[in-house]
This record gives sequence, C-alpha cells and structure tokens, in this order.
Amino acid sequence: MIWRFNISLLFLCDAVFGAAFDSGEQEIVRNELNLTAVILFIAFVLVTLLITYYSNKRTQSAAAFFTAGGGISGFQNGLAISGDYMSAAAFLGLTALIFSYGFDALIYPVGWTIAWPVILFLIAERFRNLGKFTFTDVIALRLEEKPIRIIAALSTLVIVVFYLIAQMVGAGQLIQTLFGLPYALAVIFVGILMVCYVVFGGMHATTWVQIIKATLLLGGTSLMALMILYLSKFDLKYYFDLAINNHPKGDAIMKAGVFFKDPIATFSLGLAVTFGTAGLPHILMRFFTVKDAREARKSAFYATGFIGYFFILTFILGFGAIAFVLGDPKYVDADGNFTGATNMVVIILSEILGGNVLLGFISAVAFATILAVVAGLCISGAGAIAHDLYTTTLKKGEVDSKTQIKVSKISAVVLGVIAIVLGFLFESQNVAFIVGLVFGIAGSVNFPIILLCIYWKGLTTRGVFLGGLLGLIAVVSFVILSPSMWVKTFGFEKAIFPYDHPAIFSIPLTFFLLWFFSITDKSPRAKIDKEGFESFDFRAKTGIGASTAIEH
Repeated sequence: MIWRFNISLLFLCDAVFGAAFDSGEQEIVRNELNLTAVILFIAFVLVTLLITYYSNKRTQSAAAFFTAGGGISGFQNGLAISGDYMSAAAFLGLTALIFSYGFDALIYPVGWTIAWPVILFLIAERFRNLGKFTFTDVIALRLEEKPIRIIAALSTLVIVVFYLIAQMVGAGQLIQTLFGLPYALAVIFVGILMVCYVVFGGMHATTWVQIIKATLLLGGTSLMALMILYLSKFDLKYYFDLAINNHPKGDAIMKAGVFFKDPIATFSLGLAVTFGTAGLPHILMRFFTVKDAREARKSAFYATGFIGYFFILTFILGFGAIAFVLGDPKYVDADGNFTGATNMVVIILSEILGGNVLLGFISAVAFATILAVVAGLCISGAGAIAHDLYTTTLKKGEVDSKTQIKVSKISAVVLGVIAIVLGFLFESQNVAFIVGLVFGIAGSVNFPIILLCIYWKGLTTRGVFLGGLLGLIAVVSFVILSPSMWVKTFGFEKAIFPYDHPAIFSIPLTFFLLWFFSITDKSPRAKIDKEGFESFDFRAKTGIGASTAIEH
C-alpha cells in the first residue's frame, strides 16, 4: 500500500531545525499493517499505564507529584533527561538532515551535545541547591517573588504550549504515517495518554516513561548502527565510499558548506541549540527529582554521555541510510534521487536492515519517543500554573499539599485539551517559527536570567523584569520578521530580519538589557537584592538550606 502524506512540516525537522527541505507530497512504500509495531506499541502503552497506576500511590504530596520526592538516582535521572531530550525530531529529523546534506548537518548534534557540559558545570549543582519544584524557584529565592514568578511562569507556559503544538502536530503526522490512524485520532490519543501519565502518576510516572523510552531508543539505534557497521565490514573507508558513490551530491556530503552557506547563520544556530537547551524549563525541572547537588551533577554527567552517544548513532544512521537506502533500487529513481519521504528514511532503513520485525520495533520506539517528551512538557506546565502562579503568587503559599496537587491535575487536563485543540488548528501549518520561538525564548531570555541570577551580585528585580520583558519582545520580533515566518508563513517577498535564528543578536541583547536595567536601579528593592546575594551564593555552593528528598 502506498500512503501519501504532506510533509510541509517535515515532521518537526523543519520545525526544530528550520531545515531547507522542499514541501510537497511524497510517497513511501509501506506494508498495510505491521503486527510487530502494533504489538510493541500496545505493550509500551500497557506497561507505562501500569507504572502510572503504581506511581499514583507515591504522589500524595506536592513534592512527590512535582519531583518524585527527590528520590530518583543520578543515573536514573540522567537516563530520564535523555528520554526527555531525545525527541522524535532528533531521531527522525536529524537522520534525515544527515541523509540529505551529510557532514554539514553535524552542527545540530554538536550544538545539542555542547549544551550539556554547560549545564553540568554552570547550572546543575547550584540549581539543585537553590530550587524546589520549578526553575522559577531559583530566581524567586533571590529577587522579589511576585513579579519574578509571574514573568518566569509565563515564559515557561509560552515555551510549553508552543513546544506542545509542534510535538502534537508531529505526533499526528508520524502516527498517521506509521500506523495508518487518522490525524485527529492520533492527536487525541497522544493527548489523552499524556494527561493520564501526569494526572495519575505525576513526576514518578513521567520519569519512568522517559527512562523506558530512552532505553528502547538507545537500544534500537545501537542495534541498527551495529548492523550498518557489520554490513560495511567494519571498514570506515568502505562505508563512506559507499555513501559518496550513492549520494547525488557525491563527495560534497563530506564537506562543509552544502547546507549552511552563511557563517553568521551557522554560528547563530549553534548558539540557539546550545543555550536554548540550558533554558528549557521541562529539562531544568528534572534536576529537582534527585536528593542533592551531587546527584544533580551525576544526572548531567550521565545525560551528557547518553545524549552524546545517541548523536554519534544518528551520524552512523544518516550515512548508513545514504549507503543502503540509496543503494536499494526500490527507493531511487532513474537519476538516483530518493523517491520516499526524507523524514521517514530511518524507518525505511530499519526495514532494509531487519525486515518487518525491526521496522515494527523502531516504529514503536518512535511513538514512545513522542509520549515521553509531551509528558515532560505537560508536568512542567502544570508546575508553573499550580506552584508558581496559584500557590505561591495568588495564595502566597497558604495552600495545603492536597489542594496544590488538585490544581496541578486540573492544569494538566487543561493543557492536554489545549494541546489537542491546537494540534487540530495547526495541522496544515508550518510550525517552524514556533519551535524557533521556543529555543529563542529559552536561550535568549531564560538562560541569561538564570546565569546572571546565579553568578552576578548586581542583578536586581527591576533588571530581570524589564530586561527579560524587552528581551522576550525582541526575540519574538526577530522570529516574526525572519524568512521562515515573514516570507514562508505570511507570504511577503522579502524578510525584514535576514536570519531564521536570531540567537547571535538576541542573546547578547538580553544580557545587556539585564545588566543595564540592574546597574541603573537605585530603588530600595535593588539594595535588598544585592545584599541578599551572599546568603544566596552560600546556599548555592554548600547546599545548606536546600530542599531534601522525602520518604515515600
């Protein structure tokens, strides 16, 4: 059976990466139904729902609901972070980019991997010592609580909602392609499962969904990479020669400049993927699930290893697809051009390597990948609403744990409904600008605020509020005026801002604004902010006064 589907979104590959693939209708030759995929898919859902049922008994307090009581080990948390971070876009989209452009696409895995040493050395340990449930806790501990929590929580919600849109659109298209389900049904199904994990299992269930997903993904990609190397006789020269001979671009795939032609755009993208990661609230929230700073540091260390290993595997898979998919006459035309859907190339590769069994396994893993990411986003958004806005800002902390959990669960349901509705509305839209906006806000607003809050004594509430607000307006404006939105979405002939990724301009701008509005702040509150830095820094370094794990 031939399934046709529109890949104008290129399954988040274009969305996350801003990749220059052509839109249009493409074809992929697939079996009508893959029983292995269906069985593994059902097994994954049943296992994770059982974990959720078990976790429900362990989430009777706010700390247990938001952070699994701080009882996750560093190794487990590192694996869960990997599961939260390694999205379907990275698995399918990055492989597709390497398949299409070769060596030049490596800026993405390099940038994403570099982000983790930044988090390891600059953020993880101090973050665990300073925070409790959300990244907003860290900033609010030092500065005036109410305005800081409002702006940080809103930033979190914007990131979560926009990221959920991209994930839901991608989920609908992927499941429609792999399992033949209607787009609307696929989106509803993912939304319901996401809400179930969070509402009934909290962070404990979310963590184990992410751990299982990471294990399956790393295992599946490792097996595929090993099979590719085996078929290449473990001879890298033979492996690369085969890829060069099969690719229409020839040896250009081994050189830089095929995908990126402008060094400014390249550097800006590198900054976005590096510092954007360090500002994603659903990633930062995971450092509060361990008992202390030592385990937080171990979490970042293990996550760096798992994520770096995964991106090495995607490189092998990308060139393996060039070598073996383009080497199969079934998938190329008379001129040697690929006739399938580029974003599904790793799925096609799995069928070539291992037949229907491996195809079914990798298809089920791709689905598990989506669920793990959306669950992490949902609990992060629920935390921002219930903890930052309702409990701390609106009720000034005078809320019992039971009420806080109730509000969190209601928030998760509302976010699930919003995600499903927006998934419908954005079905045929180009969401490239949305994820560009997510990484723009995370890297250009959250990261500068977090870094200066932890390390600079002179930061003030006024500096964060005005600097963060203007930085947010600036990065949103840059994204709106960029080619991906101004030209491709709005239909104007020429973009006002020439780059799709504004990080090279917006990150320094936000740092400057934070600095300027802080040093010019002579208010009484500014004096309190600066005088409180020593005790704040002492807690960050020693962990004395930090929140502790709870007994279950």
